[in-house]
Amino acid sequence: MAARSQPAQRSEKDGGLAALLEHLKQNRGFDFSGYKRSSLERRIRKRMQAVDIDSYDQYQDHLEVTPDEFTELFDTILINVTGFFRDKPAWDYLSEEVVPSIIEAVPEPEPIRVWSAACASGEEAYTLAMILCEALGDDAFRRRVKIYATDVDEDALARARQAAYPRDSLRQLPNDFDSKYFERGPLGYAFRGDLRRSMIFGRNDLVQDAPISRIDLLVSRNALMYFTPETQARILGHFNFALKDTGFLFLGRSEMLLTHADLFTPHNLKWRVFRKVPRHGLRERLTFVAEAAAIDTESGERYGELRVGAFDAAPVAIVVVDRSGFVTAANHLARGLFRLSAADIGRPFQDLELSYRPLDLRSALEQAYAENDEVMAGRADWTVPSGESKTLDISVRPLRGPAGSPVGASISVEDVTKTARLDEENERSRRQVETAYEELQSTVEELETTNEELHSTNEELETTNEELQSSNEELETMNEELQSTNDELEAMNEQQTTRSGELDKVNLFLEGILGSLGVGVVVLDHEQRVQVWNGNATDLWGLRPEEVEGQHFLGLDIGFPVERLKEPIRHAMSDGAEGSEALVESITRRGKKIECVVRTLPLRERDGGVYGALILMSPRGDSLAGG
Repeated sequence: MAARSQPAQRSEKDGGLAALLEHLKQNRGFDFSGYKRSSLERRIRKRMQAVDIDSYDQYQDHLEVTPDEFTELFDTILINVTGFFRDKPAWDYLSEEVVPSIIEAVPEPEPIRVWSAACASGEEAYTLAMILCEALGDDAFRRRVKIYATDVDEDALARARQAAYPRDSLRQLPNDFDSKYFERGPLGYAFRGDLRRSMIFGRNDLVQDAPISRIDLLVSRNALMYFTPETQARILGHFNFALKDTGFLFLGRSEMLLTHADLFTPHNLKWRVFRKVPRHGLRERLTFVAEAAAIDTESGERYGELRVGAFDAAPVAIVVVDRSGFVTAANHLARGLFRLSAADIGRPFQDLELSYRPLDLRSALEQAYAENDEVMAGRADWTVPSGESKTLDISVRPLRGPAGSPVGASISVEDVTKTARLDEENERSRRQVETAYEELQSTVEELETTNEELHSTNEELETTNEELQSSNEELETMNEELQSTNDELEAMNEQQTTRSGELDKVNLFLEGILGSLGVGVVVLDHEQRVQVWNGNATDLWGLRPEEVEGQHFLGLDIGFPVERLKEPIRHAMSDGAEGSEALVESITRRGKKIECVVRTLPLRERDGGVYGALILMSPRGDSLAGG
């Protein structure tokens, strides 16, 4: 039973975490599905422990009744550990090698565009600003540089927009940068306002939102390590799109990109600087678009002839159908290909053979109208009137009116016979090559066996490298968490030190008061144990405070008959009791007999309850405080 209960508990825990993440996505728009599950679970558990909650279901209920808890949770998950020139040798390489290359590659009139992704509270973005300002000068920086800094944490962005930081945050800056780029203000040390105007802070989800384009330098340090490999690949695709072909990508220490060579190639792997691998788009298709043009009466005929001539000269066969289903036009290629005559213009399209042969175009027309977008009907073989067989690609594209809704459709038929034949020849050649390859394969079996073994070893090494990379990312994540926790502990330690100092002052003050009374003072708790024993009591009975504090008063062996105070102490500790005074014969620590005046008083709390007793002792003839 115990062996079966553990998987059930894990399934229940995973289900609770998944439900909580879905709740955050639906109610706050934060989709954490791309984040590493182990890291998410660790951070959420930390927040649950802070509010003393054990299960995900209870924590979800807590979120629903405590809206402010969302902010605390996001601050815990989105670890905003950053700083100026963090990992300074890497920034030195960026400023000395990469930035000069960017300035050289971007002509003088054009702007230099920089993106700080996952910028947290802004220190990284302002570090970029200082580096570029040093390289360009103030005037050129203000004229040419545009820095975009983004994050998903609105609170962190608000702090970044203020551009104000405490003095301790500037300790990592080079020697004179604090005075050169920061000015003292009411909220701390503020980044210079004239340079701040070249920076734009905004919210951007690296997983879901569109990237910023035409970027010369993209900086994203220690952000990818929080995501799953699949999400990392998607984000890196966005980064590839964002960068210019001459652009640079600057990552954190644990981010290697060894498995994304199709997107980025290392420029300097030691300092995690990468170059973009250019990606070329697909060739755009030539489509027929019908336009309505207003022409005057005198030139209408001439422009009409031009339109008809251009229509007939189109390199593909085109048939135009209006929204009511009637054929309104067919160019020269279409008429010859499908045996259409002038009498067919104006006929219902469904009455033509073309509507169902070589492909069913009626359903394609309906789909194009419904989706208001181009529909690829497919490829088919067709025999022209001359008896020649052709291969055709047929597509249907809606023609939109001024309001944007379809007013008809254009059926485009492209002759791809040569392409199809080339494909067939290519397929035959491919089969011949495969046959030759199989024959060659049989002669090199030993070489192939060796190659397979090497390939297997390489795969194992790659797997091991991936595991090491993942472990490195996990360790880096835990290091960030430990740093965050250490900051919290340092703050608590400073607070504790302050309180300890205040307590020492209070104790010194209390000891001064008790020593100035001139009488022996003993304070007992509700169990009649000694809590305070002042210096006058030591002078009378010879015992130091450390010898009696915590001891039962009635068990002390001194020259004073403590059993005489048993009843007065009990009476003082009863509710509503007043003090009592007695004259007791005693022997001091020097052996001198005295008559000791003893007054027993109750110690009361603010609400009137009694929590102990105060005993004042003085030789007869001396005055008692409060007597």
